[in-house]
Amino acid sequence: MADMNTAIIEAFRTNAGIVNAPVAGGHFDGKRLLLLHHVGRVSGKPYVTPLVAATDGDAYLIVGSLGGAPKDPAWVANVEDGTGEVTIEVGDQTLRATSTVVRPTSPEWERLYGIWAEYWPDAKEYETHTDRKFPVIRLEPKA
Repeated sequence: MADMNTAIIEAFRTNAGIVNAPVAGGHFDGKRLLLLHHVGRVSGKPYVTPLVAATDGDAYLIVGSLGGAPKDPAWVANVEDGTGEVTIEVGDQTLRATSTVVRPTSPEWERLYGIWAEYWPDAKEYETHTDRKFPVIRLEPKA
């Protein structure tokens, strides 16, 4: 996974946020990705994670699906336990953003997850692999 993420990050940065074939088999062709910068809550190490991002107004929505794995990806806990601010790369811009982790118990979760799932059709397949409801992280860029 780390090697694939490295290739995606390199392609993203080389092409102003566009990741096309042959990177990841063209899986991300035509889709908006962002690079999420976060710090390991245990290790303290900095990480950059490429993620599919839908939009909700000026905000970006990312989801901790991990392809339908039984547990949330580690980056979700890193963001949730952080300061509430993250750095993201979108296109050729690097932005600071306020992060809000929206869990399925929130009244806003269904609407936000619906936006992301409509944007990323693989969501339906991911849902078949687990009973877990995926957290949505809303990223609001700061001026």
